[in-house]
Amino acid sequence: MGKKEIIYNEDNSFIAQSSSIEWNNLCNNSVLITGATGLIGATIVRGIMEYNRLNADNIKLYALVRNREKAEKMFADYMEDSTLSLVEGDINTFDEFLPDVDYIIHGASVTASKDFVTKPVETIMTAIEGTRNILELARRKKVKGMVYMSSMEVYGTPLDEQPLTEERMGYLNPLAVRSSYSESKQMVENLCVAYSSEYQVPVKIIRLTQTFGPGVAADDGRVFAEFARCATMGKDIRLQTTGATQRMYLYTADAATAILTVLTQGKPGTAYNAANMDTYCSIREMADLVAEHFGNKKCNVVLDIPDTPNASYNPICHVYLDCGRLEALGWKARVGLVDMYHRMIECME
Repeated sequence: MGKKEIIYNEDNSFIAQSSSIEWNNLCNNSVLITGATGLIGATIVRGIMEYNRLNADNIKLYALVRNREKAEKMFADYMEDSTLSLVEGDINTFDEFLPDVDYIIHGASVTASKDFVTKPVETIMTAIEGTRNILELARRKKVKGMVYMSSMEVYGTPLDEQPLTEERMGYLNPLAVRSSYSESKQMVENLCVAYSSEYQVPVKIIRLTQTFGPGVAADDGRVFAEFARCATMGKDIRLQTTGATQRMYLYTADAATAILTVLTQGKPGTAYNAANMDTYCSIREMADLVAEHFGNKKCNVVLDIPDTPNASYNPICHVYLDCGRLEALGWKARVGLVDMYHRMIECME
């Protein structure tokens, strides 16, 4: 067994054995996962399938995917298992004749930063119309629970450096095209709360910080992947900003346990921050860490700031998430930043 398989197996077992997840609530029930081939969605699928295997249980999974061939390859180990069914479509065109579902994890969204600027209308409408479709499904099926995967970006630019509880908000500029993602995430959170209040849909919200781990593609355009590529290739990490923005990060398997904890224990109409609070650092500090640990002494961090700022970048901000509400449910992040990078790099293709 190679290193990649060992890491995936360890993560699957970690999720399946998480004590903060009320697995009994899911047993003999069905779960619909949207965005099931995405980084976090796929991690959840594998974790639940591992739970079924370890416990001879029957959590039925419906994985909503846009590309069946890609999904069949990704979940090849489970395609003969009757507890996993692939549903081809997207959140705007999915099959209306889905069997009854008991729980929904809604993770499908636009995630490429460049699309927030080049395709802002699609970014907004995918979030709002797509989530409305899923909420209507939840309402019709009278689901027992639903989680909407939101983002730390709903906080915008914090007004100070104090920890952000779920009730504190920063500043978002509605006239900035880049706000298409953040503003639509905020709107969808309110839509979830509205469905919870008016129609008693038991939907909860999880605000994830930037998340990575096994499954990140080698050509992923996000900054953490670019740092990893440069370090492993012995190339300098070139920052197009000062790297002053500070935030936390989260490992994929930790994100999966957080989402399943909120699904099975969370309070409807409530938001939960999810991050590893020990990973708080600036982008520059993270670049230095990656160069030191993975650059084999051939990688340096270089400032290469263009005259015209990249419109897809957020303004400098300091986002320190307070995760006390989630930790009160028994959840705790386990994997630190160096190990996150190590495990991601070992599995990159």
